[in-house]
Amino acid sequence: MTSHDPRFEQLSERLDVVQQRIAAAAAANSTVKPTLIVVTKFHPAADVLRLRQLGVGDVGENRDQEAAAKAAQVADPDLRWHFIGQLQKNKAKSVAAYAHSVHSIDRASLVGALGNAMAQQQDATGRKPLACFLQLDLSSVYPALAAPDGDANSGRGGLAPSNMAALADLIADTPGLTLAGLMAVAPLGVSPEPAFELLAQLSAQLVAQHPGATGISAGMSHDLEAAMAAGATHLRVGSDILGPRPVVL
Repeated sequence: MTSHDPRFEQLSERLDVVQQRIAAAAAANSTVKPTLIVVTKFHPAADVLRLRQLGVGDVGENRDQEAAAKAAQVADPDLRWHFIGQLQKNKAKSVAAYAHSVHSIDRASLVGALGNAMAQQQDATGRKPLACFLQLDLSSVYPALAAPDGDANSGRGGLAPSNMAALADLIADTPGLTLAGLMAVAPLGVSPEPAFELLAQLSAQLVAQHPGATGISAGMSHDLEAAMAAGATHLRVGSDILGPRPVVL
């Protein structure tokens, strides 16, 4: 795989455009550039290898079966895998084997499953703790943030902010896990700014109780600038870098 590979050139150009957007937004807001997580779901491991050659250090996946297979194929200990999809308890052991972080913690039972899985992993490999982001459903606080069709998070799930403190305490008290911060998705069909402003307020509340949990995972291809204006520390960008998902025959 060389720089003469057409797909490599395409990814290089798309990545450069996104990085320029991030740099411009950081300058406009006088903020530090956030971590760019390139979401590689539905794209082959070969694209992950190309992204590594382009300097990408963080990739995101939302299905364990696909993520585990790619992590095994790429086999790069310095590449950080971020699990960003809804996670079932029975996948905790698999995810603990390769993930640097999970961005979709929304219930106590999942915390328990991940804690048990990490205990086994750390005994076997001595790996570092798993970074955990609480995924919040912002529309449960302000219904006005819901999309016009009433499907606020389009089935993405999320924890009601009123339950944030208790679950944050549970993560912080679970060996093998570290509380990284909050994650949320802006509702579709409405301006993302109110949602991200609310997320920033909730983040401040969390940090007041857990000073190390400063992470804000927010912003995707279409709204990364709005997320950065509200203090996002992690962006999850897929289609603007990798393009449309491949056709499965």
